[in-house]
Amino acid sequence: MKILVTGGAGFIGSNLCEHLLNEGNNVVCLDNFSTGHIENISSLISKYTDSFQLIEGDIRNIEDCNKAVEGVDYVLHEAALGSVPRSIKAPITTNEVNVSGFVNMLEASKNAGVKRFIFAASSSTYGDSKELPKVEERIGKPLSPYAVTKYVNELYADVFSKIYGLEYIGLRYFNVFGRRQDPNGAYAAVIPLFVKKLLNHESPVINGDGSFSRDFTYIDNVIQMNMLSMTTTNKEAVNQIYNVACGENTTIGNLFELIKQILSGYDSAIGDVVPIYGPIREGDIPHSLANIEKAKNLLSYTPKYSIKEGLIEACKWYRENL
Repeated sequence: MKILVTGGAGFIGSNLCEHLLNEGNNVVCLDNFSTGHIENISSLISKYTDSFQLIEGDIRNIEDCNKAVEGVDYVLHEAALGSVPRSIKAPITTNEVNVSGFVNMLEASKNAGVKRFIFAASSSTYGDSKELPKVEERIGKPLSPYAVTKYVNELYADVFSKIYGLEYIGLRYFNVFGRRQDPNGAYAAVIPLFVKKLLNHESPVINGDGSFSRDFTYIDNVIQMNMLSMTTTNKEAVNQIYNVACGENTTIGNLFELIKQILSGYDSAIGDVVPIYGPIREGDIPHSLANIEKAKNLLSYTPKYSIKEGLIEACKWYRENL
């Protein structure tokens, strides 16, 4: 198969590219390197000279989108400007990339006759809903510009399905972590930040008192869900939105202790590091926990990695690569 991965030089996208290539597929990677890194795919470029194509382009440019989908069977759309804090700081750019760019990709995919469009949705769509665990059919009001854009993506995909017959599956990712997740920059995610600080014997900052909780999801579970979404022949499973998670939540305080415990096995001095507690971030929800029954029932999804198993793998990768 020929598969386009937008944002293919990013954290999730590069892992998808690698898996698809290892499975013998032809892969096109579209990325403008605004948040992705060439280092994430340099080994793929050199190893898969005949089956990997890099297009340096921007999803805000319809010509780039049209070029990228030529002859493509499936699209895995990962390109986006992530981060709730970044969206609060730059709502216009976030909307241009996440909404206008998304519609460009839908239009290009529709015109190219793509078989199915799988895209990265977000657990932020649940907004101010206090219901736990989160069920796909019930959401609240968004709490950030980023959350608004991700919900709009779901609405647009549904409209393109009903009007133009474009098959889609949207995957609401819950706090994905793992190899290649960047620990640097102003909008780095919590797990790589914690790992980097601890490896340097420095105290990481916990926003709030550590009681907020998340459904942390290892990258290989996300790859698994993308593959199931792409290959399913169950008609009921298509044109649906799914939670992508482990179905278990962990407080930020416990997350810190778990990472510290794992890394202390390599360096006992890490066991003495204590966190610093800072203010709660604007736009943050207190708790996040996914119900994954829909994915289990329609896509036969069972997470391969628990949070602890994923953290062990991630910590090993960061020790070897930071």
